[in-house]
Amino acid sequence: MLPKKIAVLMGGPGSERDVSFATGQGVARALRSLGAEVVEVDVKGPDFELPSGVELAFLAIHGTFGEDGQVQRILEHRGITYTGDGVAESELAFDKIRSKEAFRQHGVSTPYWQVVTIGQRPTIPIPFVIKAPRQGSTVGVHIIKSEREVDAAMADAGRYDRELLVEKFIPGRELTIGILGDQALPILEIIPKGGFYDYTNKYPFLNPGAEGGAEHVCPAKIPEDQTRIIQELALRAHRALGLQVYSRVDILLPEAGELAVLEANTIPGMTEASLLPEAAAAAGIGYAELCARIIELSERRAVASR
Repeated sequence: MLPKKIAVLMGGPGSERDVSFATGQGVARALRSLGAEVVEVDVKGPDFELPSGVELAFLAIHGTFGEDGQVQRILEHRGITYTGDGVAESELAFDKIRSKEAFRQHGVSTPYWQVVTIGQRPTIPIPFVIKAPRQGSTVGVHIIKSEREVDAAMADAGRYDRELLVEKFIPGRELTIGILGDQALPILEIIPKGGFYDYTNKYPFLNPGAEGGAEHVCPAKIPEDQTRIIQELALRAHRALGLQVYSRVDILLPEAGELAVLEANTIPGMTEASLLPEAAAAAGIGYAELCARIIELSERRAVASR
């Protein structure tokens, strides 16, 4: 049974506002198809208003303010149940540095890394990856393959944070695994048409003139025994961050060497080009059912945390 009145929170003040609207509108259509009364709320900051009678907020805000615990804290203060995980878990998963530390503590394999501040030079040998640690959708992410690229990349990533994550670059197949509660969905492989799976390749519909996009293979062409190992690693990463509801875990499968978990996304995209709905469909879970499952798991978590 769905809540009778659901507010879909979308937009947000961060860099992923346009993608969030695409996610939110898709979720709203799906929930209406299931008979729920749905109100779409454009969130521009912490003073957003919810209509009276709202029983649940479906969070469709990606990145800053949506995934980092801010909107969760506001909703808890207002006594509104919301989708996804709680404040502390969201803060941890959104912070790539703290996530790496949690992975290490729980024995989850992840690429070697170091933390640098603006003005410091990374000491990891090239190639490496520079990441703004508290952004989503590859915002502030740069793959460095030569020394001359370092300064510009550091300056760009430094626009978002004074503390940066520098990670060893591991070439390999890009995999992502959706997690619904205790279920790991089929593995999806991402094959970018150009470069790496950056913002343009993730959301080509936002910039039709650019040569973006990627091929998705789901289920990925991986032997069954290795598939189980990868799915179990994704579940371990999800649990290492204290997550209970849903996420999408990004993993690298190198040609040689061990698997490497990059991060877990706690409000992954649910747009027409998004990965989680595609993986759910491969498991026989339609889009509307996926939204309903997220609500069910979220309400269960909320009850258990009271």
